[in-house]
Amino acid sequence: MECVFGMVGKGFALVVADSSAVNSILVHKSNEDKIMVLDSHKLMGASGEAGDRAQFTEYVQKNVALYHYRNGIPLTTKAAANFMRGELATALRKNPYMVNIVLAGYDKETGPSLYFIDYIATLHKVDKAAFGYGSYFALSMMDRHYHPDMTVDEAIKLADQCIEEIRSRLVVAPQNFIIKIVDQDGAREHSWRRTTKD
Repeated sequence: MECVFGMVGKGFALVVADSSAVNSILVHKSNEDKIMVLDSHKLMGASGEAGDRAQFTEYVQKNVALYHYRNGIPLTTKAAANFMRGELATALRKNPYMVNIVLAGYDKETGPSLYFIDYIATLHKVDKAAFGYGSYFALSMMDRHYHPDMTVDEAIKLADQCIEEIRSRLVVAPQNFIIKIVDQDGAREHSWRRTTKD
């Protein structure tokens, strides 16, 4: 029962993900970080099959770093999103990755941005996005309370409302969530929302 969602506020973007690793009826761990820091100003929240998620996110992270080392400049968030879309599209008819991505980034020229990339290589720039079973509740809460000029505190409050809704409505709800933020100061972990410990 995975859930990853994100939103763009005034000068920042935020990504939230559950931290449970499950298989069938078993919870293997409840502290897995599903939000990867791609570089100093990009976050990638991923959901999907555990192996595909780990392999694809690490592949993207290493290629983004390789581009930076070879060319001396980092990819913009838009360029990173298009690279991911291209890789998913190439793999689609050979050996597809079952992974959905919420990419958040901050660029000096354009400010914060959020991209929705699904496993069939659909790419959209959006203000808010969500994947997984929890997306039904997160999107409805964000549709009701989101506005583009949100402060960090307002966005965290809305993220907490989404988490509470997911926990109360899903039959098998993830217990722990991680929140990360990217802004002009870089990508960083904000906090955890825990109800269980490992």
